[in-house]
Amino acid sequence: MAKEDLTIRIGGEGGEGIISTGDFIAAIAAKAGNNILTFKTFPAEIKGGYAMYQVRISDEKVMCEGDGFNIIVAFNGDAYEANKKFLKEGDVFVYDGPGGNFEPEEHPGVTMYGVPMSKIAKQDLGVYRSKNMVCLGALSGLFDLDFDLLKQFIQDKFGKKGQEIVDINIKALEAGRDHCKNNLTKTDNYRIPKSEKKDMIIISGNDAAGLGGIAAGVEFFSCYPITPATEVAYFTADHIYKTGGTFVQAEDEIACLANVLGASFAGKRAMTSTSGPGISLMSEMIGMSSMSETPLVIVGVQRGGPATGLPTKHEQSDLFICAHGGHGDAPRIILSAEDVQECYELTIEAFELAEKYQVPVFMLSDGSMGFRTESIPRPDMKAAKRARRKHFGSVKEGEKFKRYAITDDNISPVAYPGDKGGRHIAPGLEHNESGAPNFDPVNRKKMMDKRMDKVANIENEYKKAEFEGDDQNDIGLIAWGSTQGCVREAVKRLRAKGKKVAALYPKMIWPLPVNQINEFASKCKKVMVPEVNYQGQFAEIISSKTDINPIKYNIYAGMPFTPDEMCQKVEEVIA
Repeated sequence: MAKEDLTIRIGGEGGEGIISTGDFIAAIAAKAGNNILTFKTFPAEIKGGYAMYQVRISDEKVMCEGDGFNIIVAFNGDAYEANKKFLKEGDVFVYDGPGGNFEPEEHPGVTMYGVPMSKIAKQDLGVYRSKNMVCLGALSGLFDLDFDLLKQFIQDKFGKKGQEIVDINIKALEAGRDHCKNNLTKTDNYRIPKSEKKDMIIISGNDAAGLGGIAAGVEFFSCYPITPATEVAYFTADHIYKTGGTFVQAEDEIACLANVLGASFAGKRAMTSTSGPGISLMSEMIGMSSMSETPLVIVGVQRGGPATGLPTKHEQSDLFICAHGGHGDAPRIILSAEDVQECYELTIEAFELAEKYQVPVFMLSDGSMGFRTESIPRPDMKAAKRARRKHFGSVKEGEKFKRYAITDDNISPVAYPGDKGGRHIAPGLEHNESGAPNFDPVNRKKMMDKRMDKVANIENEYKKAEFEGDDQNDIGLIAWGSTQGCVREAVKRLRAKGKKVAALYPKMIWPLPVNQINEFASKCKKVMVPEVNYQGQFAEIISSKTDINPIKYNIYAGMPFTPDEMCQKVEEVIA
């Protein structure tokens, strides 16, 4: 029988094909009509070190990575050592042996299959690099991976490299499958489930953010490569020219954002992607965007810091710098995606908000979400909104265009270079309504109030945070970013046990939706904020802006929460 919620983990050394093996499994599971969510972790080194790929497969929407695995595949001893403590009764353990570089212990209640992947690849086939294909063939034989589809995927992936490469990989597939058929007796009940096929695509969080930018009509993209955000740029570079846009790789993040600002000043929808160190370098230009009221979109894929920190690991620790980074008081908006689909949707919304309010807008994801893939409904890109910033139209003969005119909503009409009568200055200096430098105290207060007040009411203008729970709850969880998926699953489990637990899922986290959070807190005896950083950055912001002082629940070891540990913490707090 096929398990309705199945998780497969693959571990081994970076460079052994761990990631591509997982990608094949995920693609086949999705092709069979399942929902999938993957999780990848790998070392910062170019080659070597422990790498892991996990795919969770279900006939229902998958909200997070889950608690562990049902099937573990170990390519080497390091993978075994890293995962053996998680093996539990009912699990299946597939390993490189006999004749591999390690011998596993006995694990009562665990089904163990030894497949000599290294030996088959090196000695029988003479191509050690085909080890991962031997593994895929074995998994096909053991867990009903569609073998014909595997061969088709190999043809699609390696066909450009020549038929000889394709034939070697298919031969390795067959060798792994035949070994299982001739030497192993299947004693577990796991199969890759098959479900009703849907119109879905498989896409990573980074690619989804790039796709969102394309759907939103991005016309200019500039970046400097940085892990884990570079794939946003790769995707955009592959597609922006098809829509008539321009892509520029800059010499550093400072120049990159200057490019984006220049393009936006010229009237183009412009964006970039980066991570924590890049945001640090961009801080002054972000302030320039706020002062000159020039819209821009920044996709921030968070990683662990400070300094170089954890380049390939998961964290939610860039909130402070996105909200407060830079000198002076500068308005900006921060959206935070829960999953891959929201990486697409919120990038589109980031453009709408940037164009409307003429401010920098961050769309935050993180390393875990950026690298992971999910099956999501095929988006209707033609349905994406593409609103433009308020345009001045024209001025009367003899009048001077006031780029920073005071208006009822504090949002001034813009003019683009070449617009008749629209000549103006867009300065970094404090300025008057026409843009001319002006440091008069009365003018300074008027201009500062204008810039800050245009987003003062945004909580009432943007969509409300999603609420889950009752009118009275023992505890309420406020989650942001990718932690929301884990909280959703934990709340579902806890409420099924009769616990009075609620949750709030804000997508706009700056400016903070103060009234919604206060209202939520009034329905809960206690409020807790789980987040993947040391300081409890969102909890600190909530504490400073609202009437509540939430309980902090922080982890910061480079990995996301699991639903099980979330449930345990909640039950501990309400006990």
